Amino acid sequence: MSTQSYIHHHRVTYGECTVGNHVYYARYLDILEAARGEFFRFLGQPLLVWQERDTIFPVIECNFRYKAPARYDDVLSIEVKVASIDRVRLSFSYVVRDRESGRELVRATTSHVCTSTQEKPKRIPDDLAACLKPFVGELGSVSRSG
Repeated sequence: MSTQSYIHHHRVTYGECTVGNHVYYARYLDILEAARGEFFRFLGQPLLVWQERDTIFPVIECNFRYKAPARYDDVLSIEVKVASIDRVRLSFSYVVRDRESGRELVRATTSHVCTSTQEKPKRIPDDLAACLKPFVGELGSVSRSG
């Protein structure tokens, strides 16, 4: 069974770049946030819907591997997969590529904890886990035990 992925496209803005005309390293957090938000929208339940259901997903860890620079006006393809999902934790993996050349620019992961809007840990809703399961990457795992 092949893993599904979600692809988000992003055109690099002038404001995301340094004077040296490459995307400032921290701006990738915003780019991945946009991709992840669109991924939830693609699943049919934007993050605001989860927030209204008293469920949010704060970032608890992130990791980036920068391989090549993206520059102003480049169109990026951000591939989003679920790296892992368990009772209260959820991790995403990303590959950012130049859309035109296909060259890999960045690999990243973000780890999240599922909480109430009062930041109390809670179990990932079963309906969300079911929606995410087809997107679990080859290196990821799905564990709903415990």
